[in-house]
Amino acid sequence: MASITCFLFLLASAALAKAQETGLNITLGSSLSPSANSSSWLSPSGLYAFGFYPQGQGYVVGVFLAGIPPRTVIWTANRDNLPVSVGATLLFTNDGRLILRSSQGQETSITSATKSAYSASMLDSGNFVLYDAKGSVLWESFDYPTDTLLPTQRLLAGQQLISSISATNHSTGLFRLKMQHDGNLIQYPVNTPDTAPYSYFTSWTYGAGDNVSLHLDVDGHLFLLNTTDYVIRNITSGGLPANSTIYIFRIDFDGLMRLYSYDLNQKGNWLVVWSSTIDERDPKGLCGLNGFCVKNDQQANCQCLPGFDFVEPGNWGAGCERNFSAESCKTGEASANYIIQAVDNTRWEDDSYSLISSTDKDGCKQACLEDCNCEAALYNGGNCSKQRLPLRYGRILITNPTSALIKVGIAKPVNASQNKEITRMDILFLSVSLLAFGFIMMAISLVIICKNKVWTYRRIHNKIEVGLAKDQAPRLFTYAELELVTDSFREQIGRGAFGTVYKGVIGEKMVAVKRLDKLLAEGEREFQTEVEVIGRTHHRNLVRLLGYCTDGTNRLLVYEYMSNGSLANVLFHSPESQPLWDERMEIARDIARGVLYLHEECETQIIHCDIKPQNILMDENRVKISDFGLAKLLNADQTRTFTGIRGTRGYVAPEWHRNQPITVKADVYSFGIMLLEIICCRKSMELDFPEREAILEEWVCECFWNGEIGKLTGDEKVDEDELKAAIKVALWCISDDPTLRPTMKRVLLMLEGSAQIPMPPIPSSSICTD
Repeated sequence: MASITCFLFLLASAALAKAQETGLNITLGSSLSPSANSSSWLSPSGLYAFGFYPQGQGYVVGVFLAGIPPRTVIWTANRDNLPVSVGATLLFTNDGRLILRSSQGQETSITSATKSAYSASMLDSGNFVLYDAKGSVLWESFDYPTDTLLPTQRLLAGQQLISSISATNHSTGLFRLKMQHDGNLIQYPVNTPDTAPYSYFTSWTYGAGDNVSLHLDVDGHLFLLNTTDYVIRNITSGGLPANSTIYIFRIDFDGLMRLYSYDLNQKGNWLVVWSSTIDERDPKGLCGLNGFCVKNDQQANCQCLPGFDFVEPGNWGAGCERNFSAESCKTGEASANYIIQAVDNTRWEDDSYSLISSTDKDGCKQACLEDCNCEAALYNGGNCSKQRLPLRYGRILITNPTSALIKVGIAKPVNASQNKEITRMDILFLSVSLLAFGFIMMAISLVIICKNKVWTYRRIHNKIEVGLAKDQAPRLFTYAELELVTDSFREQIGRGAFGTVYKGVIGEKMVAVKRLDKLLAEGEREFQTEVEVIGRTHHRNLVRLLGYCTDGTNRLLVYEYMSNGSLANVLFHSPESQPLWDERMEIARDIARGVLYLHEECETQIIHCDIKPQNILMDENRVKISDFGLAKLLNADQTRTFTGIRGTRGYVAPEWHRNQPITVKADVYSFGIMLLEIICCRKSMELDFPEREAILEEWVCECFWNGEIGKLTGDEKVDEDELKAAIKVALWCISDDPTLRPTMKRVLLMLEGSAQIPMPPIPSSSICTD
């Protein structure tokens, strides 16, 4: 029996050695660190390395060529995650997992292997491989390409390469190359359907079979192969030197495909052996939204439409935005505020909403000027197609007769009489300002002199005469004062998980007083967070904290009073008084403005963590975000955090449950769920509804992808394009992957109609994936 066991052990060892004969064995318990000498694991020849390499201000993990400047990255793990700091560690754990541990202790899996590995190797082919105890391959980087193929590697049917953002940032970029199931190898911009109007390169091998794959050989031969090992198309001829020369095939950040070679003996530069095109303007979307591509000394160059500037100078892909404020528009009066500027000989994506035939160019210009919905028009040979911005996929083509006619705001001139009036007004303003300043200084002096007398008088009369100036910081109240304000907490107007809200009066001003019912650890923490967070904010769409009380064990917060209650009451409890579509969309935009302030405009970045209709308060004129008790403040150098689950069931983003880092994208998810509720005037979960309609996000997704969005608003008549646009924004916001969710700035631009809304991904939890 012992001899049989020994024999089986020898067989297993031989199999493992055979499987790893082209790579060095990486054993369980091994680790790497960016700051140590062992920052990567090399292949036997030392040509390829797997480990840390610098990106931006941190480090990421991937496969790269070692010792060949500049650093050539082949594959990147979790390419859209933020770089880690120098204190991070890459671990091949004793239980067979390959993980990245940040300096804060957060762990992220590097591979998608579902079983525990026994060993790993960085092979001389450039493939990083995990093995089980029998030497069988569990996972290999060749199966999950990013933007590059190496010799012997394949791009299988259904797989795609996606370009990087730039030569130094290997996150997901603007372009993709897909090996389609119909046998075609096609290039598209990212976030577009796999349809012909969006392609800009094709292999023209449609119908060659559903299992065609792209191969790269060691001699630079790039070709398409079917399941019978028949070459259906040679993309490159091959036959290039193979000894001491390496080849890589890549979709570059500019959208072009290139085959590169490097002579290891000469150690010179990378040479371009083949390129998909010599016209660098071919890739669609190179210049972003509202930008177009021109040729400059055989190289692509991007320009903005008239009236637009680059969003990020130097980053063409970010597109262009208006450099003027759009004037209000009434039908028939638009021509007074706008002019039309033409960009001739251009080609664009035609996404028109109205087509006028048999007209001349001047007629097309006038038609656009007189139409408030028209922001641009494409004129071609008597046809005028009206467009809404943004325009995309623009490029100059001398042979193309299309002219882009762009509506641009007119700078209003100031005449001499107006200048004189302005000068007089300046003098008047200065005089009044000086007079006011004198009165203010006198008032301050009187206040300082009478300060003690006034306070004594107030204490004697046991009355609260609180002047709540508009920009005053939160004031400290005593418990006795707030008892008087609320008439001994007589009128309850709301209740939450940690406290009860009462109506009160200070002077002639209505206020809302929230009293924490339980002075537990979480109640005290919520109170401190609320005071700290809202005390530093000031925005028209955030509820204002007027004061607070820390008298003994009593913890109370004093807010401005919002007369119409919460958005939940307006949407769900009074069907007869539900706001109309336009009002609901303005509510959504106001909420987005408030969340944007917290995320990007506040002195300290804030994640609210509990965006929901119950925390949106309303009065006759304004919508405001409230209840910051669960909010999370980020440090100046921090963009994500690790914390226990916060928020309300149904609005909590998936990453809370996956022990992943929490970013502002958690608020974006909650906003997306709430936006669906605003669109449909119903709660996100209604157990009394039919099963298919019970979960709102699933029902919306089903209706959207089946072309039945009219069901979502019941009897209310809503413009289909506006409804579809709002739903698309919401579906983007509730993407399972936080990196796919837009920023709140992008959300607001899309809701305002200032940014393009691509077709959203299908949520993985949705019945649409069934």
